[in-house]
Amino acid sequence: MAIIPREAGKAGGQTTGTLAMTEGYDAFCKLLGIPADVIEKGRDYKMVTEVTQSGEDFTWTQLYPAGARVSNKFSVGKESDMETIGGKKFKATVAMAGGKLSVSFPNYSHTSEICCGKLVETSTSGSIVLKRTSKKL
Repeated sequence: MAIIPREAGKAGGQTTGTLAMTEGYDAFCKLLGIPADVIEKGRDYKMVTEVTQSGEDFTWTQLYPAGARVSNKFSVGKESDMETIGGKKFKATVAMAGGKLSVSFPNYSHTSEICCGKLVETSTSGSIVLKRTSKKL
């Protein structure tokens, strides 16, 4: 199963998208303890996400304004070193089922999938949900 749309190639490919819509941003950030001034700055960021897939191997990069960049490389089903935008490093195993990637971060769980040609990322902590939808560039 591939998370990259079929037109990118059966064996994998690269997709780049820009954030088009966010739901639940403020509540999710507050729950994670992010300071109010950082929440305010980040509210209107137009983050770019680049996903490269080669079989079960992925490189997932998020580019933020002002040059901030987080890139994680992982193989589905294998423990990998990961890093959050805040620089926190941890180990996690990414799973894939039904075309969705899922992983547990230190304070929340995260799923990603291609839905109607858009990248949909959902982060959940308790009852608080952050949903980000990116359109393909």
